[in-house]
Amino acid sequence: MLCLRQVCLLTMRHYQARTLCSDLLLSQISGCTHEDEVFSLVGRNKARLSEKHVGAALNVLWQLQKERPFLLRTSDYVKNHSQFLTLCILAENKVEHMEDEAIVDTLYSILRLDVEDHVCLAKVLVTEAWKRLERLSLPALSKFALCVYKQHRHFNPILGQVAHIVDTKLDSIQDIRILSVLMICISEVITESFRDRLLHKAEQLLEEKDEFHFNYARRILQFLQNVKLKYHPLLAKCNRIFLESASHLDIHSISHIFGLYEQLGFDNAEFRLIAKQLLSEALDDCYDPETFAKLFFSLGPMAGFKVRERLLVTAVHMAEEFSSHQVLMILKTMQKMKCRNSHLLKKMASVLHKHLDSYHVLQLVKLTQYLVVLHCQDLELFAKLKMILLGCLKSSVIPADTAAIIRVLAMLPSCQVEEMVINKAAAVLPQCRLHHLNCIATALVKWNHHGLLHWPNSSELCAKLLQKLNDCGFQRLQQANSLNLLLEELPYVNGEWFEEALNEETLAMCQRLIDQITWANVLPLSSFLIKSDHRCPALFDRIASVTVENIDKIPPSEMYFILFLFSSLNYDPPDNEEFFESCIQHLTSNLSHLETYHLVLLAHVLAMAGYFPPVLITTIFNVSFLSKLDAQLKVMPDTVKQRVHSSLMKLNRSVCLECPEFHIPWFHEPYCQRVFHNSMSRINPQRQHIHRMLTEILGGRHYSRISVLTPYYYEIDFECALDVNKKPLSCMAQNIPLTGVGEIHLRHVIKDEGRKALPPGAQRIALEFLDSKAFSKDYSRHLKGEPAVKKRHLEMLGYRVVQIPHFEWNSMALSTKGEQLEYLRQQLYGIE
Repeated sequence: MLCLRQVCLLTMRHYQARTLCSDLLLSQISGCTHEDEVFSLVGRNKARLSEKHVGAALNVLWQLQKERPFLLRTSDYVKNHSQFLTLCILAENKVEHMEDEAIVDTLYSILRLDVEDHVCLAKVLVTEAWKRLERLSLPALSKFALCVYKQHRHFNPILGQVAHIVDTKLDSIQDIRILSVLMICISEVITESFRDRLLHKAEQLLEEKDEFHFNYARRILQFLQNVKLKYHPLLAKCNRIFLESASHLDIHSISHIFGLYEQLGFDNAEFRLIAKQLLSEALDDCYDPETFAKLFFSLGPMAGFKVRERLLVTAVHMAEEFSSHQVLMILKTMQKMKCRNSHLLKKMASVLHKHLDSYHVLQLVKLTQYLVVLHCQDLELFAKLKMILLGCLKSSVIPADTAAIIRVLAMLPSCQVEEMVINKAAAVLPQCRLHHLNCIATALVKWNHHGLLHWPNSSELCAKLLQKLNDCGFQRLQQANSLNLLLEELPYVNGEWFEEALNEETLAMCQRLIDQITWANVLPLSSFLIKSDHRCPALFDRIASVTVENIDKIPPSEMYFILFLFSSLNYDPPDNEEFFESCIQHLTSNLSHLETYHLVLLAHVLAMAGYFPPVLITTIFNVSFLSKLDAQLKVMPDTVKQRVHSSLMKLNRSVCLECPEFHIPWFHEPYCQRVFHNSMSRINPQRQHIHRMLTEILGGRHYSRISVLTPYYYEIDFECALDVNKKPLSCMAQNIPLTGVGEIHLRHVIKDEGRKALPPGAQRIALEFLDSKAFSKDYSRHLKGEPAVKKRHLEMLGYRVVQIPHFEWNSMALSTKGEQLEYLRQQLYGIE
């Protein structure tokens, strides 16, 4: 008994000593402040290293790298160290004895250290973690899912199982960090209903706290981008988090956010203003090519003249150091900036020669597009691009890639077309979506028009291929049974081929799927109908009714396109008042959630339809609002600036003319003068012809004016006046042609104070020739909103408006000069 007791005591002492020694080693590993310290401990204690020591050592190695700036990291030194190989072998041998959390942590560290030579260890760790998947804690599950996702296994069965676990435990997830990571990782393997549950849960968690790290919001954006969904409630919440976290944002995070916003089609002026300030302050701290390329991408489109020039000069100096991806980023940004700086463009072109072989096919497509749009003059570079693109085309088996390559080949200067290209196009047509068919058709039409098809029977082959394109497009439309899937294809389809061959059939298919119109797809449907320029009463009425029934579900910022559809095409739905009043109520209840420039656009589109909500008008025509608008427009894209400035001017004019009770002054005189000063009025032959006929009817050139600017800056084609007896009155001031400019004329400007009063009973006539742009493209040829508003306003200014539709003037009924003279005479004198 005594002997047994002594043996037990000796055993306990040995175990306690070993535990104490092991714990000391673990503490020493955890306390290391340099990689060499870790490797020294590993080298001296190989035989004593347990699975806990190995996991801790690998984790510390990653933490040491993580704490350093990216450029100061020594990952290569770590990966190539002999003791690192020892750690990897030990980890592989001891993986079954590791705890659940340790396996995941070790895998994460290995992957973050980018250890390509030890993929076997990563596979072993993934396999072991997969076996224990059901018992992993939520933090460990999210980290493991991220490891699998980062290995580009987006459709791996493991992530399917992770998605199932998340589905069952979703209600218990209370950490937005964990949820946001899991959302990204399973985004490729979830159903639409599960996606909506995840979005609702994310919204709920973001509402429960006031402060969040901006990375959580960034991950939510990444999820939205992965599922290709522009979900406004979450976008707005994430944007608020970015604004509140502005002091923590750096060039890299701002660049990433801008990239995600661009892909999601979202923008926010307030974020742009803060980002511009932060980026401008960081301008002096960009010493490496990667950081500068991201700065150029983010700041370039918003920069003022001095900062812009500084960015361009720095880009030229750094050009040789740019990687292939960074060159692509610089060229993309130059296109957005509409910057054709020849020095920088030449530098980028020279650098590209050494990078061409490193691009994949879609990058080559984008690169070619950027160079063509920027008017690059490096013909040798274009020749190399053509050869590489043709090689890609020969080996391409993906319809989208084939169509994209053909599209950019047609953009290349003087690109002689090989028969292989046409044969490749013909082979892929049955598999193409509408957008791809449109790309191929556009290229074929261009090549045929410019005579770039030089083999025998090329024109006949081209004609057959175009007919096959039409048939494939028609067949694809006929097979459509989902409006949502059809609408996914339509935003990228445009041009003459689609308009002539498939536009009407597409509209007919939308009408056949009319029962599938919901609040979730009224925006893309409205956008397509705006682009098609057709009035489709059945579709318009359904959109109006769905909008009214679901008005609270539609984001206020999306209302613009729905309202624009009805205003621009001058269409009144059956319950017109209810429709507009519901929309106005929805907008005015959410004014604080709308961008300043959105308010201007919305107010203008409502004014076109004859609605002037007092709260909206008084909000806009306020000094503080207009000051804020000016500041925000400085950082917005040029296209947005121009549209908003034009809309504000038109809104100001409409309010002055139609709602004098608001007492809003006309303050756009300088703006209008600049616009018209920068655009000479070119009198086309048809208008000259009509003017000569007016002269003949009225009895002299002094009885009419051509190209007249009215008060509030409407331009009218012709102006004349008739007295009470319908005799022409002489116009005192005449247009004066610019010397040596031929058909370009100065406009005659009439201001209120300079207008000569007409005799009692006389009438001032504005005669307008309306081309095809003034009418919808359907068979109704209905007058669109803008010309209808112009007619209404001219009548308020005292004109009798005579509109001459192009389809009447160019009809067979007016094929002779005599018939045209008689038509004009009837219009002028009101003869029935």
